[in-house]
Amino acid sequence: MVHVVFAIPFAMENTLRFARAAASLPGVRLSVVSQDQPEKFPADFRAQIVDFELVRDALVADQLAAGVQTLAARQGPVERLLGVLEPLQEPMAAVRERLRIRGMDAPTARNFRDKAHMKEVFRAHDLPCARHELCANVEQARAFASRVGFPLVGKPPAGAGSKATARCDDLPSLLAFLQQTRPAPGREVLLEEFVLGREFSFDTATLHGQHVFHNVCCYYPTPLEVMENPWIQWAVVLPQQIDGPEFADIHRVGPRALAALGMWTGMSHMEWFRRSNGSIAIGEVAARPPGAQFMTLMSHVTGVDLYRAFAELMVFETWTPLQRRAAAGCAYLRGQGATGKPGAVVRALHGVDAVQRELGDLVVEARLPVLGKPPNSSYEGDGFVIVRHPDTRVVTQAVQHVVANVRVELA
Repeated sequence: MVHVVFAIPFAMENTLRFARAAASLPGVRLSVVSQDQPEKFPADFRAQIVDFELVRDALVADQLAAGVQTLAARQGPVERLLGVLEPLQEPMAAVRERLRIRGMDAPTARNFRDKAHMKEVFRAHDLPCARHELCANVEQARAFASRVGFPLVGKPPAGAGSKATARCDDLPSLLAFLQQTRPAPGREVLLEEFVLGREFSFDTATLHGQHVFHNVCCYYPTPLEVMENPWIQWAVVLPQQIDGPEFADIHRVGPRALAALGMWTGMSHMEWFRRSNGSIAIGEVAARPPGAQFMTLMSHVTGVDLYRAFAELMVFETWTPLQRRAAAGCAYLRGQGATGKPGAVVRALHGVDAVQRELGDLVVEARLPVLGKPPNSSYEGDGFVIVRHPDTRVVTQAVQHVVANVRVELA
């Protein structure tokens, strides 16, 4: 039996889906380290695991290590330490090194987590990415803006994707960003040129240094636009075919970037852009599975449970080749009418019944906003609708139809 510890700082539905997959594997005994009380976890999940250790902050390496050691003392040696949240990757790597648990080490985790360092790695390996600079004060930031020009994107170097970013269109907006983040030596902010063009993801699996799976998601519109405009409903589409000339360059560059960063065994989520002149640029890469329902979408595309495939990859270091059998897409539903106002709640849903009648069997999964519930502040919004069909054009039209005709009213 393999003793696996899953780090779950918060009892969130998405993380639990990964942990359930690991617990269901034959020959696996799953323990959990968390800062949430056991009662916050569903009873059926608690029945799947063999042990649970509560710590004050599961995102701190020392506390995570203490929790893992306690579980090892009670249940036997820990052979795998897993977790899917972005901020967990460096603490878990430090714990693995300290306790001699197989998996990603600290230098590799830093390559993925520190976005400024990541881009230096890209530059050293002649990989295309946005011009950037790590700035510790206003003077450095102004000098970079003068060289590169506006717009710029500002983010903490360890930011988790679009959640931590801000677009700076001019000097006043840059100064406002710096006033908010207050950079200093040791607490620098990362400034990048704003790459104009279409945005995509490149989601992958790597086994023993070999690229064994890839996926492309097409964003409509870009995640940064979605974060800046909380009323925008957006969509992603996973084409049925991704091995044609449209994506040939990312198929060449993506695996090279992962190799340069040191990916050995695991899943990753890369964001990349195609400029108007046809060239591409890598935004950033996370050494974790993608969020925002992407794993569910890839499961619909391949007909295989990607959550279980991830668990098998990380626990047993095996991967079964996958085929793309259909296209899939997701429309993300976000509240409108009182966005950002204190006390706002979902008052009504408009257009849902009509859209369901029109799309019929195209809809394979949905989670609708809950009336009376406060709106979700994340870019994923208050609900989603997933569609599937063999024809990519049908899927694209379907998610755009959902975005245009379903409205979440806030009050």
